[in-house]
Amino acid sequence: MNAQRLLQHFSRIAEAPDAVPRLRRFILDLAVRGKLAKQDPKDEPASELLKRIEEDVGNRRPSSAISEPRTAIEIPIESLPFDVPDSWRWARLIRISEVSYGFAFESSRFNSRKIGMPLIRIRDISGMDAEAYYEGDFDQAYIVRKGDYLVGMDGDFNVRKWKGPDALLNQRVMRVKNWRAELAADFLTIPLQMILDHLHTTTSQTTVKHLSAKQANGIYLPLPPLAEQNRIVAKVDELMALCDCLEAAQVERESRRDRLVAASIHRLNNGADAESFREHARFYLRHLPRLTIRPEHIQQLRQTILNLAARGQLVPQDPNDEPASELLKQIQAENARLVKEGTIKRLQPVLPIDVAEISSAVPDGWQWVRVSDLLLGDSQNGYSKKPDDALDGIPILRISAGTVRKDGIVAEEEHKLIGGVSATQQEQYQLQPGDLLACRFNGNRRFVGRLSLYLGYLGIKPIYPDKLIRLRLLSQFVLPGLVRCFTESSAIRRDIESYCATTVGNWGISASNLKDVKIPLPPIAEQHRIVAKVDELMALCDHLEAQLCTTEADSRRLLEAVLHEAVAPALKETA
Repeated sequence: MNAQRLLQHFSRIAEAPDAVPRLRRFILDLAVRGKLAKQDPKDEPASELLKRIEEDVGNRRPSSAISEPRTAIEIPIESLPFDVPDSWRWARLIRISEVSYGFAFESSRFNSRKIGMPLIRIRDISGMDAEAYYEGDFDQAYIVRKGDYLVGMDGDFNVRKWKGPDALLNQRVMRVKNWRAELAADFLTIPLQMILDHLHTTTSQTTVKHLSAKQANGIYLPLPPLAEQNRIVAKVDELMALCDCLEAAQVERESRRDRLVAASIHRLNNGADAESFREHARFYLRHLPRLTIRPEHIQQLRQTILNLAARGQLVPQDPNDEPASELLKQIQAENARLVKEGTIKRLQPVLPIDVAEISSAVPDGWQWVRVSDLLLGDSQNGYSKKPDDALDGIPILRISAGTVRKDGIVAEEEHKLIGGVSATQQEQYQLQPGDLLACRFNGNRRFVGRLSLYLGYLGIKPIYPDKLIRLRLLSQFVLPGLVRCFTESSAIRRDIESYCATTVGNWGISASNLKDVKIPLPPIAEQHRIVAKVDELMALCDHLEAQLCTTEADSRRLLEAVLHEAVAPALKETA
């Protein structure tokens, strides 16, 4: 294999999320196909090796715990996902090694105090010790020694070499040892794992997969000449060491990048003054393509944008803007006028905000308020559907429509028709463009109280269900998009979650508690500037995500091309 070629391109192909694991699988695939090491006509033929194995089998007497089973489900060689050279031969696993199956030890004798013998269960086969120990009598035939190969018979059917102390073989664990004619076990376990993976993908169970002893007894493994087996193992070891180096370099590079991203985000979120903030922002934007190479980086960037917006650090303030304190007076006056006209009901008094409740300082001209300060009328739970409501009539949003989509917009297409709604109820619960909908309860706390913005782009005029809370704002004084954006910031989100309570496995928030959430109010002109900047930067994040998908796809294609090119010399040598 041309290792230099791999190293030359690895900085690019490593952007594929699974570059090194795929490289490892590719190496093993070549090994089992006889395309990794040179085949030498001077080697003792595999047919002679097979004869010596049969002689060896005839001279051995199996122990009582390892007696060869009489029944097997043979795995057809032609069904396997790989081909082998014509000079190789096939041999049944239970003829070239001792295969045994675990015993159902009495669970009442298990302990975690490490008294007795370690007991190897499926979860333990990759480790150096066992979680459970067995205190009691046992047959010596069930003792596993260091170097024995173990196979988990439930789950993923992994083959592992036991590296721990002497231990007992528990049920649903298969052991393979004592390979005949000094076969290279480190080679033979490669095709064994591939065949087990094949069985796993073809097993019908959709949840936990199970390997039967009859299936294991029917496995045939390919046998190269013994000298070739050793050459393949040496080559695999050499290339796996290369993979270890590549993986270590990749981990270190990603670790440095993650530290740089975390430090940059921290500086943005904690800028001491306007000048240092601008310097950190310029640095981040200048290196943005290099700092956002994984989805979580972009998610961190989105969250930072929202945090900066809610702290007034995303756009500059204009001292000529009318302060939010005057805006709040106008909101109060408008509500009073609407109450007097009978358009809305008299509002409950708003709880004053204590200075100790404020999570962070805001720019001059801003004002801390409660959500209830900004509402047109009162917040309101949705329509409670009755069991006998007909499934036709007016549109009602589905419950899932209230959870926030990535863009924070209500999924209006997620609706159904419902009957039995009176004209009064329809007027009461019908949505208007600009309404905000909050998820009232959910099994996942992070969705509770999250706001979605209803735009009315479908023109269907739906009502909303009772699992949602509607917030209708005085939009001439406060932009719904700004409120949605601010409530997604970390500090205000923590405030919302502080009001959440859990009952019967569901997290919930009441409409009255949601109204008490504190939120900063900028001047109306600055609100427009903030919303425009957030939209601009979120569009940039969308572009970065799309670019990231393209980069990953390109990296995967380059990985395939480099792998095939890198093994071209091996393919020629073994042809």
